[in-house]
Amino acid sequence: MRAVHQERVGDVRLHGGLPAHAPLGRAQRLLPEIRAKIVFGLNALNGRVPLQGGAMGGNWDTTNAASFIRYTAGKGYKIHGWELGNELSGSGIGTKIGAAQYVKDAIALKTTVDSVYRGSPAKPLVLAPGGFFDPAWYGELIAKTKPDMLDVVTHHIYNLGAGVDTHLIDRILDPKALDGMASPFRDLQGLLKAAGTSAVAWVGESGGAYNSGHHLVTDAFVFSFWFLDQLGMSAKFDTKSYCRQSFIGGNYGLLNTTTFQPNPDYYSALLWHRLMGTKVLEAKFTGTNMIRAYAHCAKHAPGITLLLINLHGNATNHVKVAGSGGRGAHAGRKHGGRFAQATGAAREEYHLTPEGGNIQSQVMLLNGRALVTGAEGSIPRMEPVKVDAARPIAMAPRSIVFVHMPHYHAPACS
Repeated sequence: MRAVHQERVGDVRLHGGLPAHAPLGRAQRLLPEIRAKIVFGLNALNGRVPLQGGAMGGNWDTTNAASFIRYTAGKGYKIHGWELGNELSGSGIGTKIGAAQYVKDAIALKTTVDSVYRGSPAKPLVLAPGGFFDPAWYGELIAKTKPDMLDVVTHHIYNLGAGVDTHLIDRILDPKALDGMASPFRDLQGLLKAAGTSAVAWVGESGGAYNSGHHLVTDAFVFSFWFLDQLGMSAKFDTKSYCRQSFIGGNYGLLNTTTFQPNPDYYSALLWHRLMGTKVLEAKFTGTNMIRAYAHCAKHAPGITLLLINLHGNATNHVKVAGSGGRGAHAGRKHGGRFAQATGAAREEYHLTPEGGNIQSQVMLLNGRALVTGAEGSIPRMEPVKVDAARPIAMAPRSIVFVHMPHYHAPACS
């Protein structure tokens, strides 16, 4: 059984310049209540000189970053990590820095953090490069910072194209397009394994469609097809954290920028966080390529949780689940065998559909009821329906379902 540990759905990332000290202090007092972790991105262009071809060279000037790191440590602020740079890898966005130089700068950041936190029982993570995945560039960075000069290797994902593109929905609903998005996860996993480094992979920023997304696509029900598929796929390839761009801001925020009401992806992320455990199981679906399947050990509960995504626009699918030699879950429309279970056993299902059947709706239904906040902004209760475990899982067209199967025995979940 292959198992992957995925620590969280996402981390809080603060964009922009250094915050005023008072707001940072207030944020630190708030963090324990909301259980958030802060990762700061550092300006990696300080001290650089322009080179031919649009690149930047010269060593990174650590003075400003080191001062801020010392300040936060001196105040006792809990900073989860420090990330060097933003989209400077490979061809870069706007400009770029060569991998060999970036290695030197990442080591300089690591040295600074180690010095400031010398003798401390815990210290922040060191992350880099926060860019778009380029196999050769990332390969050199990983090989030259092993075994422990980097804690996390981060990459960004905007694989659907520009937000103004009118074909975003077509790509989201195309299983071949979704399958093609696996290569950065797979390739980065391979580089880390081959190098023998202690560093792990994160998606440091992902909004799907760059330049702020697209209204009624990246902030609507349809985007949960892409988002949940990304979470399932990234976990499959040993990604430890997936940071969504953004919590609020642009057309790809988890919250509406005007009303602060949760967009559909907020509820999708919440169900993922509550139901999907840290061990990933092998899941295969047979019968159609229009259903995506992912399985994890259940979180804080016995059995497994299955995530099914039905991309088909007019077909209701009845899904049966069977064991796979102890290695995972096998689902299909025509699969005959089923795992052994007690008579009268039940499973819990969370069916997600768009209001009015419109996948561009910003209202998500859970088991037929609209997910809307209470009068004081409270998150609605997200209750499952209980179904006889012997019955197939009935999936409506273009819907998503989380299925908690407490009586499914997977050895990896014991």
